[in-house]
Amino acid sequence: MNMSLWSTLSLQGATQKVKTFCLISTGAFFGLSIYVFNLSNAGSYLSDDPEACMNCHIMTPQYASWKHSSHARVASCNDCHVPHDSDLRKYYFKAKDGSRHATLFTLRKEPQVIRATEESREVVEENCRRCHQDQIDQITLVDHSGAERACADCHREVPHGRVNSLSSTPNAAVPLPDTAYSRAMSKFDSK
Repeated sequence: MNMSLWSTLSLQGATQKVKTFCLISTGAFFGLSIYVFNLSNAGSYLSDDPEACMNCHIMTPQYASWKHSSHARVASCNDCHVPHDSDLRKYYFKAKDGSRHATLFTLRKEPQVIRATEESREVVEENCRRCHQDQIDQITLVDHSGAERACADCHREVPHGRVNSLSSTPNAAVPLPDTAYSRAMSKFDSK
């Protein structure tokens, strides 16, 4: 057999193997992505449903304390924790913050006590002032030194109370979200 013909046949076989490998790898990647998307209940994060925040068990104290607060009747998590000046900023903030949370939780680097980032505190402050503008107009937001005060300077426990650890609301009746994980674990609880 001619050497160039042999090289051509080998190259065609190798090309076919590479194509097959790429096709299988791409299918596996997309299949695994869909599985993880479904398992993590990722679609719920596009909503304003407060139970979406409980997809990660570490948020249970925050959810429980909000659920029993006066804010629960009038505001969801997103009403306070995401910007409302534009949809672009709102969804950018949700994506960025959600990616940060997902990375921390996936790598098991979440802190025992959850604290808002500086950017998150600024957004919460904007939203406090947006919702409570009538009350803010009637008070002075400047301390004795002339520095502007944040709402949380006086209202530290609104609406979450003293949420200092995972055990800060041990007796709170909190419904678990319906996720693949919670359904799988409920099988063990019923035995």
